[in-house]
Amino acid sequence: MTGTRAPGSLRRRLSWWLAAQSLAGLGAVCLLVYLVTAAGFRERQDSQLEQKEAVVRHLLSGGGMHPMPQPWNDVHLLDDFLAGHDNFRLRVSTGEGEVLYPRVARGDPPLLAWRERSFEVAAQRPEAPGRVLRVWLALDIQADEQLLRRMAVTLWVAALAGAMVVSLGGFTLVHLGLSPVRALSAQVRALSPDTLHQRLGTEGQPAELQPLVEQFNGLLGRLEKAYVQVEGFNADVAHELRTPLATLQASNELALRGLLGGGAGNAGELGEVLASNLEELQRLTGIVNDMLFLSQADRGAGARREPTPSLARVVAQVAEFHEAALADAGLALHISGDAAGQFDVPLLHRALSNLIGNAVRHARQGTAVQVRIAPLPGGGGGVMVVNEGETVAPEVLARLFDRFFRADPSRAHGQRNHGLGLAITDAIARMHGGRTVATSSGGVTAIGLELPAS
Repeated sequence: MTGTRAPGSLRRRLSWWLAAQSLAGLGAVCLLVYLVTAAGFRERQDSQLEQKEAVVRHLLSGGGMHPMPQPWNDVHLLDDFLAGHDNFRLRVSTGEGEVLYPRVARGDPPLLAWRERSFEVAAQRPEAPGRVLRVWLALDIQADEQLLRRMAVTLWVAALAGAMVVSLGGFTLVHLGLSPVRALSAQVRALSPDTLHQRLGTEGQPAELQPLVEQFNGLLGRLEKAYVQVEGFNADVAHELRTPLATLQASNELALRGLLGGGAGNAGELGEVLASNLEELQRLTGIVNDMLFLSQADRGAGARREPTPSLARVVAQVAEFHEAALADAGLALHISGDAAGQFDVPLLHRALSNLIGNAVRHARQGTAVQVRIAPLPGGGGGVMVVNEGETVAPEVLARLFDRFFRADPSRAHGQRNHGLGLAITDAIARMHGGRTVATSSGGVTAIGLELPAS
C-alpha cells in the first residue's frame, strides 16, 4: 500500500537547517577553543618538566653552584628542590634498581593524572665516578585535566544553548520572512471565476517574489482571456444552434397544423417545409462538422503533406468555385507569384476558399481581389488575399480568427456565414506548422497564411 507523502513545512525545514548549522558552527568553534587550551596546557607542562629536568641533571651531575649530595643519604638538596612543588614527584635509582631517593615515603597523595619523564644522569661521585643514575620525574596534571573537563562541559552546554537561541531566532525570522508568501496565498485563495480580472498586488513584496507575482498576473490575464473566449464561444454556439432549431420547430408546427386541418395543397406545403428543414439541417451539420474539425486540430492533428509544385495552380482551382460569387459582387480576381512545397492540398483548398469568400464579402464593388503568392525564406510559401473596402479596426483585426467571431454584430450574413471560416483557416495553418497573418490600413485589407516547407 502506498500513500502520498505529506508536503514538508518550509519554515520547519529552514529552522532545522539553521539549528543544525548553528550547532555545527558553534561546536567547531568550541572544539577549536578546547584544543588550543589543551595544547597550551601541554606546552606549559612540557616546559615545566623540561626546566625541572635541567635542575635535576644539574644537581645530580654535581655541576653549577650546588654541591652534589654527598653521601646519598644526605638528600636535603633534592628535598629543597621539591619544596613548594607538591605537584612534582621524583625518584632516583641506580642501574641495579636501588632506590636512592626518596629513601622514605613522603606521604604524598597518589597521582591520578600525570605527565612524566625518565632520563639517566652520570653522577660524579668520588667513590663511584661516572655511575649512571636513573631518574623518574612526574608532574601532577590533575588540576589541568579537571579544568579541561569543566571547560569541555561548559563549551558543549554553551554550543547547545547558542544553537537553541539561533534556532529560535531563525524560526522567528523565517516566520516573519514568509509573511509575504502568506499574503500572496490569501490573495490567490480569494480569486474565483468572477474575480479573474483582479491581479495580485506587488506593493510591499520582496524582490525575490516580484518575478513570480508578475508571471502569475500574466497567467491570470491569459486565463481571463481564455475564460471570456469560452463564455463567448458557448454563447455563439447557442446562438448559432438556436436559430435553425427555432426555424425547424416553427415550420414543423405549421406543417402539423396544416395536416390536422386537412386543407388543400397540404402535400405541396409539406414538401416546402421538408426542403426548408433539410437546408437548416445541412447548415447544422456543417456547423457540427466544422467544430469537430477544429477540435481535431486543437488535439494536434497534422496535415498530410504531398509535393505541391505550384500554389498558384491550387489558388486557380479554388477561384473557379467562386467565379459566380465574384461575378455577382462585380469583382475580379488576380493571382500573382508562385511557390512550391509540400502541403495538404484538400485542406489548402478549404483554407483558400475561406479567404477568398471572406474577401468577396468585404470587397468594394468594382475592385479586384488580389491573391499574392511568395516563397518563404526557409522554404514553403505564403498566400495573401487582398481586397479593397473598409479598413478593419485593430481590435477587430486581433479577433478575426476567433471562432464564431463576426466583425458585424448584426450578423447580417448569419445564414451564409456562421463565423468559423477564418478560424478553420487558422487551424489549417497551424496543422502545417505555419500561421495566419492579417493587416488592414488605408482601405486595403490583406489576410493570408504562411506555410513552411516542413
